[in-house]
Amino acid sequence: MPLFLTEREVESILTMPDAIRVVEDALSEMGQTRAVNRPRQRVRVPNGILHVMAAGLPTRGYLGFKYYASFRDVTRFWFHLLDAKTGELLAVMQANRLGQQRTGAASAVATRYLARPDAAIVGIIGAGWQAQSQLEGVCAVRPVRVIRCSSRTAERRETFARQMSERLGVTVVGVDSAEMAVRGADIVITATSAREPVLRGEWLAPGVHVNAVGSNRAEAREVDYEAVSRCALVCVDSLEQAQREAGDLLAPIDGGLWSWDRVCELSAVVAGKIQGRANQNDVTLFKSLGIALEDVAVGAWVYENARKNRLGREIPL
Repeated sequence: MPLFLTEREVESILTMPDAIRVVEDALSEMGQTRAVNRPRQRVRVPNGILHVMAAGLPTRGYLGFKYYASFRDVTRFWFHLLDAKTGELLAVMQANRLGQQRTGAASAVATRYLARPDAAIVGIIGAGWQAQSQLEGVCAVRPVRVIRCSSRTAERRETFARQMSERLGVTVVGVDSAEMAVRGADIVITATSAREPVLRGEWLAPGVHVNAVGSNRAEAREVDYEAVSRCALVCVDSLEQAQREAGDLLAPIDGGLWSWDRVCELSAVVAGKIQGRANQNDVTLFKSLGIALEDVAVGAWVYENARKNRLGREIPL
């Protein structure tokens, strides 16, 4: 019978190092055309939106889909895992925490391949739910010493800085502006709900790596034209999905300042088909959209370990 897992049970199983490992493995499979990912589909109705994402990881024996419904101020996330050989439903799990961790893990993989090995100073714009796993992910793959955080309210960024300092064992400080967070940083993260750019290219130091994770809508941007134009390498998690959703890239491409043939998939870098960082002074960008394959990889690992540790409950379907 299928296994049902709650958010609390998923959280008790899933660690960031494990999420990074399985996401990296899945991206390698994708880069070698041994995995299938379908772009996010959206169904809009007057009061909300249904988002559906599906992928297959046949080398591990799984396929699955995540869907989430955004209605008014509430979004509910669910993930379904199936057997790739029989189509049998294996698990249903609440997926808010799963999505947060896989997003942080994807940025960690990008940071591993694109950031300088000695990157130690992080600037982050945003102090919300996704910002937490972003910092957890980059700290797992680079020797981070200092994190500077900016957000719209002083109280929120100070609380975030205190909590993340305790969690990560790294100095996290709140700063008064995005510019103060970004200037001189080795790694920059944007994790906001902004519709207009919060990151300006003029602030970026030579050799910086940027993870832009907040926007997955064509009409929204976190980074300006100059930030993109300064890049020696721009990666996305899915080109097909980026061409629909990546406002950070669609705007400069539509304006004739960039082109899709200068954008590659992170999976090709992980699989060794495209070189990552070439020079110490290169500026690199990972435009994260969040793809279904990452959900399937992490969800499968959660399922296997839930079975092993007798967590969750079987549902009679």
